[in-house]
Amino acid sequence: MSETSDTTIPVTVLTGYLGAGKTTLLNRILSENHGKKFAVVINEFGELGVDNDLVIDADEEVFEMNNGCICCTVRGDLVRILGGLMKRRGRFDGIIVETTGLANPAPVAQTFFMDEDVKRATRLDAIVTVVDAKNLLARLEDSKEAEEQIAFADVIVLNKMDLVTEDEAAEVERRIKAINPYAEIRRATKSDVPVDAVIGRDAFKLERILEREPDFLESDEHEHNDDVLSMSFEVERPIDPELFNAWIGGLLQSKGQDLLRTKGILHYQGEDRRFAFQAVHMIADGDFIGPWKEGDPRKSKIVFIGRNLNRPQLRRGFEGCVAG
Repeated sequence: MSETSDTTIPVTVLTGYLGAGKTTLLNRILSENHGKKFAVVINEFGELGVDNDLVIDADEEVFEMNNGCICCTVRGDLVRILGGLMKRRGRFDGIIVETTGLANPAPVAQTFFMDEDVKRATRLDAIVTVVDAKNLLARLEDSKEAEEQIAFADVIVLNKMDLVTEDEAAEVERRIKAINPYAEIRRATKSDVPVDAVIGRDAFKLERILEREPDFLESDEHEHNDDVLSMSFEVERPIDPELFNAWIGGLLQSKGQDLLRTKGILHYQGEDRRFAFQAVHMIADGDFIGPWKEGDPRKSKIVFIGRNLNRPQLRRGFEGCVAG
């Protein structure tokens, strides 16, 4: 989340439940002549279903595709593979990391917070989740992972729209927004979204989102029965950075498994710049992102998406961070 130069390589984390259409989207990115070159890190190459004639050299861990894309299998450590890709960095425009259908994307996203070499060379561009519009409601009933994939998402591809009515689609979108009101939803059939709808979005960076949508952290909250829900809080007085760091550090350590995504824009006492804060589970990152705009109210806002959230406790904790 630090202010980055154009030399960093954007990374898209692609997730989605089994059968949602993630493989179809990856196949399109790897095989279509879209004029961009990507390095695609996937879990099992055979799982992808890419035609063999697209692969130039299938004996290596890193595959090169006929359209210039590079494809890797995660047989080894993600950090090691990313390090190898950095040696080829002039040969592609971005990296896509695919997670397995039964996994949540948090450990992959955390890699881009934790490893200093990876942080210097790359930036997390977006977590993209492909969702099956026909079967999502059933998946939410029986799968914690399907819910978490939505909770972590910056962009959601609502796929298989040809299999649902408009009323069904509206209900699916309502359930998605109940879990994560901050993700952009793109409807699709056979994962037919433009590549630039999911790549090069800068959707993980709060300052970019706030430029496009100044009210991004405002949410129309309502009570519902979903396991995962979102809560947002706001204070008008400046925040004491030491009090905030102590509170959020303790909260992430004690509740980090339940806190899936945390995002905030903070007005620190005596500081004319906005501070952007993000966390994935208990791994946090933050930096100043430029001055407050003239005339804008200098309010601090924080959003939690997670399970077993105690609203009064979180509100008291955040309000307790204001400068005396």
